[in-house]
Amino acid sequence: MVADIDIAPGEAEFREEIRTWLAEHLVGEFAEHKGVGSPTDDTSWDVRVEWEKQLAAGGWLGLTWPIEYGGRGASLAQEIIFEYEYARAAAPARVGTQALELLGPSLLKFGTEEQKARFLPPILAVEEMWGQGFSEPGAGSDLASVNTRASLVDGEWVIHGQKVWTTFGHHADWLYVLCRTDPDRGVRHRGLSLLLVPVDQPGVKIRPIENIARSGEFSECFFDGARTSADMVVGEVNGGWTVVMGTLAMERGAALMPMQLAMEREVADLIATARRNGAAADPRVRQRIADAYISVHLMRVTTLRVVSSIVENRHGTEDAAAAISKLFAATEHQKLGELAIDLRGPAAQITRCNGPDGLDPAQKTFLLSRAETIYGGTSEIQRNIISERVLKLPR
Repeated sequence: MVADIDIAPGEAEFREEIRTWLAEHLVGEFAEHKGVGSPTDDTSWDVRVEWEKQLAAGGWLGLTWPIEYGGRGASLAQEIIFEYEYARAAAPARVGTQALELLGPSLLKFGTEEQKARFLPPILAVEEMWGQGFSEPGAGSDLASVNTRASLVDGEWVIHGQKVWTTFGHHADWLYVLCRTDPDRGVRHRGLSLLLVPVDQPGVKIRPIENIARSGEFSECFFDGARTSADMVVGEVNGGWTVVMGTLAMERGAALMPMQLAMEREVADLIATARRNGAAADPRVRQRIADAYISVHLMRVTTLRVVSSIVENRHGTEDAAAAISKLFAATEHQKLGELAIDLRGPAAQITRCNGPDGLDPAQKTFLLSRAETIYGGTSEIQRNIISERVLKLPR
């Protein structure tokens, strides 16, 4: 179970409201899918979409968004309380992370009033799904190397290129796409723009990529004359790099919170498994479990610091803190997955046929964690950020 957190006396009523709502609504089919899915696993997608619509009707999405844009105007502390209670209840993993945790905050900060009015309400109502079009076959961690191009033709952006590793892209109605809009700029990142592109058109083709755990996590997207209107630019034309860096800071920091809270549950499962099969008698196993327990609590503290930096706009701290958080979480989750498999013994190498993919939670944790040191910025990139911005080492 996810450990409780200390809260201010005035927030006890808010926490009780969350617990009551979850107890009343996490029933029936939703209760049968407790803990299902993750930000990298689309298992039981349709059930999770319906669950998220329940959350929307209850006013639990976009908690800290301003009231005028459909949010509650809640405090950072309240959002954190909600995330912890959500994790403690083992509710199904939410499907709208790309929109709610990444694009939405970017629109709130950089979008026009027209863009906010058009896109924020459907995001909160779970009526439109979004995918992120950043990485390309030749531009992953070196994002400034993107070659997908967009040019203005008769009041529309016309887009040609390819994106890859688009999380849940095959479920998306819209994509937010980093494009090169001024190929003549001398500095690579100064000729980029972030465009909002509808998927349902002849110029867009999306092909799912099955990951190692047999989940439809990723997609590759092809743009062959895809179009979007001239006003579908987030931020300034050729100023997309600033927007994207803000989005990535959230992806590497605040948006990791649900995943890290799930890791607290995984550690609790490890302890239960070790006690059940007698492995807890081995001092080496106890030490590895203790290390895992300490790690998830360190992640909690670091993530809270990242969230606080982003929400309070303490510029200059969020990138480095987010890099530390992302690097630590990715490497420790891999260790956690390895420990889960080791505790299971030879049985961990056998897949079953009692689910859509034949894998149990421990096997999924092990397999899916392998990619965590790559996506969202490789561990090598995070170390560069830390060395340059925290330790002030030369490039």
